[in-house]
Amino acid sequence: MTISKALITAAGRNQRQLPLQTIVDREGYPRSVLTQLIEEAVSAGIEAIGIVVSPGDAELYHRASGEHAKRLTFIEQGNPAGYGDAIHRGKAFLGDDHFLLMVSDHLYISRDPAKSCARQLVETAAAERCVVSAVQSTHESHLSAFGAVGGRLFDGRPGIYEVESVIEKPTPTQAEQQLIVPGLRMAHYLCFFGMHVLSPMVVDILGDLLRNAAEQRQVSLASAFEALDGKERHLAVELQGRRYDLDERYGLLTAQLALALDGEQRAEILAQIVSLLADIR
Repeated sequence: MTISKALITAAGRNQRQLPLQTIVDREGYPRSVLTQLIEEAVSAGIEAIGIVVSPGDAELYHRASGEHAKRLTFIEQGNPAGYGDAIHRGKAFLGDDHFLLMVSDHLYISRDPAKSCARQLVETAAAERCVVSAVQSTHESHLSAFGAVGGRLFDGRPGIYEVESVIEKPTPTQAEQQLIVPGLRMAHYLCFFGMHVLSPMVVDILGDLLRNAAEQRQVSLASAFEALDGKERHLAVELQGRRYDLDERYGLLTAQLALALDGEQRAEILAQIVSLLADIR
């Protein structure tokens, strides 16, 4: 299975400006968040990228993408009906292919020097020939920001799970009752990483849910995963890496520090942090 297309959702009210922000990369060069997300996708063999934007934002994103602009197709999301609607807007661009889905308010740092997070995910999906969601063990105090899954080890392989339940932004009580995964630390759950490989069937299911939704009701990706049960296999994989949610308080700052400390100037950055802490009174 070849995965050559990606979809990045960037039309959310609180997210549309985040990809346009400038952040210093591992090598010390300032670049837009959007550029780094595009390069994350390209590192996984992605050739064409659709970006779902709010009406009027395409030109801003085009300029922020720099030399990668030729890879991009912009898809406007007017009158948005949630995350599921944003994904479904990409149907014509995506065609009948499996594709990489990324959110625009996350940055990723791989612990594998040879493989980006996106490449790890795409390789797993291609090998298993199915829908795969990247997940990260997350403390229950952050459950309100993520979708989460419950399941069991797939074929006895560490870090790969057969998904049995999905809940969008569960409460700690819901997670404790329905999302237990053997082997995780207490009060930790497998939350979405902001990155999936999806099938055309998921997009079609989202279309059905949107057509049947009551007026003003938003459709989530979690709802599509629930409807996918029994139709296609859905796995979750823990990647060798971390996600950084830019939409959290100080999220951009945290991601910037993580990128800096992952680069060649780590010792210099640490020295500057120590000096800064020493000056704080």
